[in-house]
Amino acid sequence: MKRTLMLTIALVLIAGTSALAAPSADEIVTLANQASYYAGEDGRAHVKMTITAADGGERSREFVILRKDLPHDDQKFYVYFEAPADVYKMAFLVWKNVAREDDRWLWLPALNLKKRIAPGDKRTSFVGSDFYYEDVSGRSLDEDRHELIEETATRYVIRNTPKNPSSVEFSHYIVQIDKTTYLPVKAEYFDQSGSVYRVVEALEVGTVQGYPTVIKAAARDLLAGSTTINHFTQIEYDLGLQERIFTERFLRRAPREVTR
Repeated sequence: MKRTLMLTIALVLIAGTSALAAPSADEIVTLANQASYYAGEDGRAHVKMTITAADGGERSREFVILRKDLPHDDQKFYVYFEAPADVYKMAFLVWKNVAREDDRWLWLPALNLKKRIAPGDKRTSFVGSDFYYEDVSGRSLDEDRHELIEETATRYVIRNTPKNPSSVEFSHYIVQIDKTTYLPVKAEYFDQSGSVYRVVEALEVGTVQGYPTVIKAAARDLLAGSTTINHFTQIEYDLGLQERIFTERFLRRAPREVTR
């Protein structure tokens, strides 16, 4: 009886110790990915993008972004541009496929052209900004090796190293993740010489319908000296968006879900 009691106490102590142990790097980045891209079953937001060049000159973009979650963590994204005139009615469509390369299309109304974005182009400028196409829908977790290199009172610090270095322009990137919300709050990208050349960070975070949400985000190109700020408004989740609107037919004609 005494041996059974001692064994029970030992198991409780072990379980308690395990519960207090920090999650692994893979667990942390999985939770961060869920917090960043999977709030609710779907979502919609209006975005005001301001691009500031090194000389202080500014350009702006205004667009609506829709998101629909699918089984097995696949997703679909639809971005419709409302202003200025040179990008009006331009549309961007993403089919995020966890098990294979994503499918991406860009509709350019001025040229009456539907352009397929090749996998190698996903880390290029998104409509002339300091954000990349890949930033819109996220980077596959399986593309990098993840290592927890630091833990502070409020943040996990993860080093991410690409498994296929020739497929990207960076050697690695380091992400700081908030311990409470699991939202990434800062990402620094390093070149082959070990210098930071690009920074993406959350400037403002709020809560929308119970979900921690980035309200304002910035991307900075340290080499070019330019900065892009995205300000998100009219954010909504769990709208019941239909999958049919995330198709190529709506590249040329925006669905009412983005124009209302």
